[in-house]
Amino acid sequence: MSVSIDIAGLRPERVTAVPSPLAELGMALHALSEPGHHPGLQGWVTAVTARLDPHLADRMCEADFLWRTTFSDLFLPSAGTPDRAALPGGTLTEELDLLDKLSDEQFVDAALEFTCALPHGAPGAGPLTDEGLRRRSLELAAARGPRQTEFTERLLADPPRIRAWLRQFLQDCDEAFFAGTWSRLRHQLAADTRHKTELLRHKGLAEALAAVSPAVTLDEAAGRITVDKLGEGRTATGDGGLLLIPTSLGWPHLMVLHRYGWQPVLHYPVGSAAPAAPPTVEQLALRMTALSHPVRMRMCRDLARSAYTTGELARAHGMTAPEISRHLGVLKKAGLVTTRRRGRYVLHQLDVTVVARLGSDFLEGILR
Repeated sequence: MSVSIDIAGLRPERVTAVPSPLAELGMALHALSEPGHHPGLQGWVTAVTARLDPHLADRMCEADFLWRTTFSDLFLPSAGTPDRAALPGGTLTEELDLLDKLSDEQFVDAALEFTCALPHGAPGAGPLTDEGLRRRSLELAAARGPRQTEFTERLLADPPRIRAWLRQFLQDCDEAFFAGTWSRLRHQLAADTRHKTELLRHKGLAEALAAVSPAVTLDEAAGRITVDKLGEGRTATGDGGLLLIPTSLGWPHLMVLHRYGWQPVLHYPVGSAAPAAPPTVEQLALRMTALSHPVRMRMCRDLARSAYTTGELARAHGMTAPEISRHLGVLKKAGLVTTRRRGRYVLHQLDVTVVARLGSDFLEGILR
């Protein structure tokens, strides 16, 4: 399973390594909403949370599916410009101006990515014009909670209002905590992009991609970049470019923007974090056995990003609800999945903190 980028005809000068303050703000919001994904940021998360204005924290929950359950393409608006050649802005304000240039259809489609209602790889009508997609978006939002439902209803009814809300919210986050964080991080990110630029100029794309991540490979003969991920996707640079955007807050996420009609983006981490203490050997064996089944591995990809109902997982994987329930039972018995009820929905989610420890847990287990 992988995400591939067709780069046939891509000119070397159209590959650009560049920092993005808006993308890093998105990652900051993700880390604050899902600290279990980022054990190395516990100190930063604790410090920011402690001084966060309660009203801003409440607003942060209102549309958290934009950065918590998925990393919305809205945080990479330069990729969606019609010429497929724009670069991220040097300041957050410049990037928010790029966000304002997206059409209402682009904005809504990207914002509702969390519902899985829209295909990434092909053109088609979105929920603003397709009544079926509109109903499905609202149905899947309802499984996330009343706030998400209300936000989705307002987004579909009045996109300009929500766009103004989001811009103001991001500006308030910048004033509250992100400006200071960005002033510290931007030097590291700028240094990384200078390094990638030098590799591109003197050693070529293959060397630069190898420095991005070992999971990214280039097949020059086929004109294709392959990113090894537990997911499938396909995109192409076409007559546009390719952006390499580093993140200091994003480890362990290596993401590929592969939305139809948008410029491909590799959003890659430049740091790492240390895992926590291991479980017992018996717990470790149970967890590794539970994860050894290919269906459960694919389920974990979804459950790591969001909470899903049994019915949603059954539709996504082309299986019956009882079959999915059996696999969920194995994962829950191993302590890998948590379950909570929200109204008439039962939601399941992967405990990413437990899974993140498995590699070092295994090594310590066999040496102990």
